[in-house]
Amino acid sequence: MSQPLLFTPLTIRDCTLKNRVVVAPMHQYAAERGFANDWHLMNAGRYAAGGAGMVMLESTKVERRGCGTVGDLGLWDDAFVPGLARIVDFVHRCGAAAGIQLGHSGRKSRVRRPWEGGRPLARADAEADGVTDWEAWELVAPSALAADEGAPVPRALSRAEIAQTVEAWGRAAARADAAGFDLVEIHGAHGFLIHEFLSPLANRRDDAYGGSEANRMRFACEVVESVRAHWPAGKPLFLRISAEDDAGFGPDQSVALARRVGPLGVDVIDCSSGGILGKPPAGAARPAYDYQVPYAERVRREGGVMTMAVGLIVHAMQAERILAAGRADLVALAREMLYNPNWAMDAAQKLGADPGFALAPPPYRYWLERRAATVPGVVPSTYGAGTVPPADGAGPQPRGGAVS
Repeated sequence: MSQPLLFTPLTIRDCTLKNRVVVAPMHQYAAERGFANDWHLMNAGRYAAGGAGMVMLESTKVERRGCGTVGDLGLWDDAFVPGLARIVDFVHRCGAAAGIQLGHSGRKSRVRRPWEGGRPLARADAEADGVTDWEAWELVAPSALAADEGAPVPRALSRAEIAQTVEAWGRAAARADAAGFDLVEIHGAHGFLIHEFLSPLANRRDDAYGGSEANRMRFACEVVESVRAHWPAGKPLFLRISAEDDAGFGPDQSVALARRVGPLGVDVIDCSSGGILGKPPAGAARPAYDYQVPYAERVRREGGVMTMAVGLIVHAMQAERILAAGRADLVALAREMLYNPNWAMDAAQKLGADPGFALAPPPYRYWLERRAATVPGVVPSTYGAGTVPPADGAGPQPRGGAVS
């Protein structure tokens, strides 16, 4: 049996990923005044120990006012570097590459954590949570338009502030390099600041950053240029986009953006969807197996860059089919990794790619290899009855027996 593509190394610039399994950035909302802590070390470490090729830290904010909640990670100051470097070092010791997503929440800043309701945060409640710089935590956006009905109205950024924010992304990228990260992803999706500039619904500016499609893409392109200028030439740069937001930015615009940012130094487009509307997109693909893969496939085919597919990628054979069909170059998993942090190691076993458990660190490898040798035929707990995706990715279908 040939080696599955999922477990074939991929080299991007000077970075070689040992496999094509990426742990997608997932907000933990657990930072303390922007600083990483033991929760972040544990969370990233378990995925790295579980065999993933790359572990990407959650959206880390490039300036204070870009924080979505009181628990967002920050990288707007050098003081944040040591805590992140500790995580990078541990991820590397487990054999994985370490990535970080750099973002700014824009008009979606200053809200409660999702499990606290996600509503706009009142000053008194913020200060009760230890916030001492409420005035600095300001809502800003391309235009003075609220994110949703009843949400606070942000202040439109001035031209000078746009330039400062672009530079903030670059400085954060330099700090990410100082912390030892192998890869940076710019967060341009899900209704946050870059996506707000891209959106004709959120961006009503009448200057060089608004109006035409090219003008609305200007901010994203300038951020890419700033990050690339501060980020080593040998290290990869990703850009996450909402390839369909059901509000004026869709696959056609995604391809056009890919063609612009590729020559500026973006290596991979991470294709997600949604986020501008205050409700799920009515016209975008409904969540089901592979539901966002067509976006990655089209951007890859027409945009001139590599792509990463994400969104309800759950099973090993499903991920392998996506890659083998040339629909994307990488696959990223999020909530399934929360459910099974050892997903990569488990998938390699199911696909016959790692009989000796080489993906696992020695303290795991020894015991797992020994069990496999001394108790042949043992069936791991992840091989139970469940659902498998059909070949066309239309949705889950019940089936008894082992899942793959």
